[in-house]
Amino acid sequence: MSTTESSSLYDHLEEMSTAEILTNINQEDQKVSLAIQAALPQIEQLVEAILPKMQLGGRLFYIGAGTSGRLGIVDASECPPTFGVDHNTVIGLIAGGDTAIRKAVEFAEDDPEQAWKDLEKHQIDALDSVIGIAASGRTPYVIGGVEKAKKKGCITGCIVCNNDSALAAAVTYPVEVIVGPEFVTGSTRMKAGTAQKLVLNMISTSLMIRLGKVKGNKMVDMQLSNKKLVERGTNYILDALNISKEEAKELLLTHKSVRKAIDSYINHK
Repeated sequence: MSTTESSSLYDHLEEMSTAEILTNINQEDQKVSLAIQAALPQIEQLVEAILPKMQLGGRLFYIGAGTSGRLGIVDASECPPTFGVDHNTVIGLIAGGDTAIRKAVEFAEDDPEQAWKDLEKHQIDALDSVIGIAASGRTPYVIGGVEKAKKKGCITGCIVCNNDSALAAAVTYPVEVIVGPEFVTGSTRMKAGTAQKLVLNMISTSLMIRLGKVKGNKMVDMQLSNKKLVERGTNYILDALNISKEEAKELLLTHKSVRKAIDSYINHK
């Protein structure tokens, strides 16, 4: 039996108090970061393989079903506002299409041909990279997609939570994060989902830093989509330049970018 389907280390959950349930879930969650630590060399290899392609204009695709697909979409959707990249730079695709983001689409994950059809809608080519996300490592939608992408010449990777999975065997750069049995047997939205979310954060953030989207430790290309972010951007400029807050905010609103505001000030000083 696969690790993700193996029986919970706990039993009689319905007899536990709320405090016991929360404590035991927390104890299990603490195992996630250690599992990721063991997979850091694999994550590094995947990022280093994707980076040159993205430096040449290639895109990064995430493909998954259910929870895994939703996590890919979340990470992809956060890249434009956080790092100022185009919405077509990191793209998340889910089995069953956008409907499946909110509601399960029956048997959508079982079609090994559909992921490639979804990728072709984006005119995918060899400059692009594809990461398949599946806790089990056996989702047909995901396996079929990465197999076709690999044949097309794309960099292929995956995030799985079982050893020796079919998905890991289908890609060039597998990331295997073995978090162990779930608190509720088979509920991979828990530890496995947490692990996938953390690894996705690491992949996209490290890529964006290497692509020059962060200066020092600041998100200098973030989109100014609300008052909080305008305030944050103003403070970033204050940290970088010896000017008043009013002048910093005026520079930001004029140039619509922390990076451009700082560069303009320095170049015209």
